Amino acid sequence: MTFKSIYVLIFLTCSSCLQNEQTLPNVFRYNEHKNISSLDPAFSKDLADIWATNQLFNGLVEMDDSLKVIPSIAKNWHVSDSAKTYTFNLRNDVYFHKHVLFGPDSTRTVKASDFEYSFNRLLDKKIASPGSWVLNKVASFQAINDSVFEIKLKQPFPGFLGLLTMKYCSVVPPEIVAHYGSNFRSHPIGTGPFRFKRWEENLKLVFRKNNRYFEQDENGNKLPYLEAVAITFLPDKQSEFLQFAQGNLDYVSGLDASYKDELLTANGQLRNKYASEVNMIRGPYLNTEYLAFFMPSELPEIQSEYIRKAVNYGFDRKKMMLYLSNGVGIPAHGGFIPKGLPGFSEASGYTYNPEKAKQLVNQFIVETGISTPKITITTTSNYLSFCEYIQRELQKTGLQVAINVIPASSLKDAKANGKLDMFRASWVADYPDAENYLSLYYSKNWAPNGPNYTHFSNQQFDAWYTQAFTETNTHKREALYTKMDSLIMATAPVVPLFYDEVVRFTRKNVLGLGINPTNLLNLKRVKKDN
Repeated sequence: MTFKSIYVLIFLTCSSCLQNEQTLPNVFRYNEHKNISSLDPAFSKDLADIWATNQLFNGLVEMDDSLKVIPSIAKNWHVSDSAKTYTFNLRNDVYFHKHVLFGPDSTRTVKASDFEYSFNRLLDKKIASPGSWVLNKVASFQAINDSVFEIKLKQPFPGFLGLLTMKYCSVVPPEIVAHYGSNFRSHPIGTGPFRFKRWEENLKLVFRKNNRYFEQDENGNKLPYLEAVAITFLPDKQSEFLQFAQGNLDYVSGLDASYKDELLTANGQLRNKYASEVNMIRGPYLNTEYLAFFMPSELPEIQSEYIRKAVNYGFDRKKMMLYLSNGVGIPAHGGFIPKGLPGFSEASGYTYNPEKAKQLVNQFIVETGISTPKITITTTSNYLSFCEYIQRELQKTGLQVAINVIPASSLKDAKANGKLDMFRASWVADYPDAENYLSLYYSKNWAPNGPNYTHFSNQQFDAWYTQAFTETNTHKREALYTKMDSLIMATAPVVPLFYDEVVRFTRKNVLGLGINPTNLLNLKRVKKDN
């Protein structure tokens, strides 16, 4: 059988699965073209896996759409011992999904000892979870009794609660994991709003409503509202969009080049032919796209604050996003901390000012005697169009710009080892706290042993960064983050290009699907107006 025949067979089979699902009421249907590798939360590394496990599992805490840490299985908590000890008080009405191994009642309540087991499992080298790093800052943890769980940190860390919201930290039942072993990946038992029903790998995955889920809405109605979630695995975005356009899928995430112009106008609005049937939801995504300078570079242009600031002033970010991305993406007129994350400030950054850019280039020429200042931007082919746009704009300021295109793997290695004077990069948050972004400028984090690829170093920045670790007042810590971000931009080791956006498309009958800067799919409050 040829590859094309196999593709057609998969397409028709998946289409049939989708049509069969139409007969069930209140089912939310989406496609995962990247496939799902595991339903075990200890292996929820990729977004596809995270979306699935988020429907099945809960942790101590979770993140709301505003990036605020809120209770989940832990009803409350308190922090003591100079921000090093976290004590969580658990709810007593959280049940694992039904399974015969639980005995006569086929279920049981979650206890603090289940979290102790789940955390130990996360650290178990035999399990080899990619999420074990989440507990690197933890000194110890223990179940004080059935309803109290205590975690002690090695040192204060302001983003710790954010780390606990990751699916790696979900609670799992010891007896079920022991029974299935590595096959727990395809026999998941959790506490989430939906329970596992069946999985035909590469074809279809189905979850059903958990009738014993512990959360309610503000009116006292039990969550979730949906009866089921059906996930298919069409292998490419174009087929996925076709199924969505035909009404066989309720949801599509992201804006793929194959259908970008079909859906959106040049200025990023939904085209009229879809406006009556489709909703578009947009919001900030925790990803900053930027250009970076290697500060110890021997090139006078890179060492010069005049040139670094001239690059920041010298191109129109708004026009760049409109022409190259149909207006999707937020022009980075703030600092390095992206919009949507506490600590962001519009006042930190640069706006388009070509005259100021020319003035700075001329100042460099006068003071150095270098008549034709030159820089080279190293990038990958995916971002060549953005770099070419910047190249054209900067050359109007008197700055000569070359572009060096290399494979992504080569760029990653070269920037980590200080082999590039200027390069394009991006930073997606590992956890939703601005410290994650500011860590790129702490002097003790120099690459290759840390994420400080620019080798930026500033004593005042380091002092504020260290202070933020022991600041337990949220507002004061966010003020420190903003000050640090402003200091970075004043020195200009980087050129923020844009803050990414989450773009979601749903059918008009889908209600209650929110959006959040981590692009987490949360379906417990979604309704369908069938």
